Amino acid sequence: MKKFFQEIKADVKFKSAGPGQKLMESVGEKAPKEKPSKPALRQPRQGPTDEAQMAAAAALARLEQKQPRARGPTSQESIRSQVRKELQAEATVSGSPEAPGTNPVPKPEEEGSTHLAVPGVYFTCPLTGAILRKDQRDACIREAILSHFSTDPVAASIMKIHTFNKDRDRVKLGVDTIARYLDNIHLHPEEEKYRKIKLQNKVFQERINCLEGTHEFFEAIGFQKVLLPIPDQEGPEEFYVLSEAALAQPQSLEQHKEQLLRAEPMRATLARQRRVFRPSPLASQFDLPADFFNLTAEELKREQRLRSEAVERLSVLRTKAMREREEQREMRKYTYTLLRVRFPDGCLLQGTFYARERVAALYAFVREALQIDWLPFELLASGGQKLSEDENLAFSECGLVPSALLTFSWDAAVLADIRAAGTQPDSSVLKPELLSAIKKL
Repeated sequence: MKKFFQEIKADVKFKSAGPGQKLMESVGEKAPKEKPSKPALRQPRQGPTDEAQMAAAAALARLEQKQPRARGPTSQESIRSQVRKELQAEATVSGSPEAPGTNPVPKPEEEGSTHLAVPGVYFTCPLTGAILRKDQRDACIREAILSHFSTDPVAASIMKIHTFNKDRDRVKLGVDTIARYLDNIHLHPEEEKYRKIKLQNKVFQERINCLEGTHEFFEAIGFQKVLLPIPDQEGPEEFYVLSEAALAQPQSLEQHKEQLLRAEPMRATLARQRRVFRPSPLASQFDLPADFFNLTAEELKREQRLRSEAVERLSVLRTKAMREREEQREMRKYTYTLLRVRFPDGCLLQGTFYARERVAALYAFVREALQIDWLPFELLASGGQKLSEDENLAFSECGLVPSALLTFSWDAAVLADIRAAGTQPDSSVLKPELLSAIKKL
């Protein structure tokens, strides 16, 4: 048996040694190649079992955990590229007030909620005195002007010309042309040609007919529409002709002309919403309504442009003057500001202002609330910065937007004179009628 296994092993070793070689052949000669046999047909592979799939998934999860996480862009150029992509994405949805980058302000639960510093931004109609929201201004003024035609058509038509037409350059051109018509009548009362205005005249069509209220003005001061024949023309044309009654009162025409030239657009004025509060540790805290932050479509575009420019400034060394200019530009995006003034007794006077208004407007607002309004006083901003009444600076330029707390003090020289006289200034400086309506902040 042992010998049998030895023979098998020798036979296997001999076959595995490769092709044989004749004794008479040289070493360099090669044996003839055998024809390759046809490959055997492979059996189709079977898919992995459920156990194998579960094991592979577990191994893959372990590998993913060991791999380091991809880092974000680190170079300034890659950061700028990433931000540009985000800005482009924001620009596609800039029409939405809650688009990224617009800094939406959470709306209060209810307008006039007790936690708000002021219920909103309101305006006063100059004709009726009604208190209006921002979206009610134009409609209320238009209605008031139209209703005024029944009592004073000349004044109403003048208000309509200056208020309903928004292009101020076009309004000025039209008003100057009307004034020239009236000047010609005043200087040449005997000349009939100056008392007639052809409605199809090119100048009339381009400068006057395109403005709202001009036809009402001509009719209110005594012009009448008349069809007159034209020489060498088949049909008549329409003219404005001044009546004999109006021609007999040249002073009235001159007054109407001056009234037309001096008129200004009727605009709702910002309501100050003056309030007086008791002394409070919350004096410097302002919870403003959304009206102070609402941005128009143009303002949204401007904000996106400013953010794009800010990205470019990341790698630029800026001087102090450059930084101050950028801060001023940031302040200009506010339209309104809420200001409080703290008096020596701790009481607070609050009012709403345009961010573009000057410091003198705040001094006038405070002076109206004082018992002694002729004594000079000072207003100090945070950090002890003195605001001079004579400085022609806007609140946005002083950093007093969208809200600020200021401190009232009497002029130092006046205060010294009062104390030298052996008296002390009254700690309560506000008018009694304001203190009677004082509220808790």
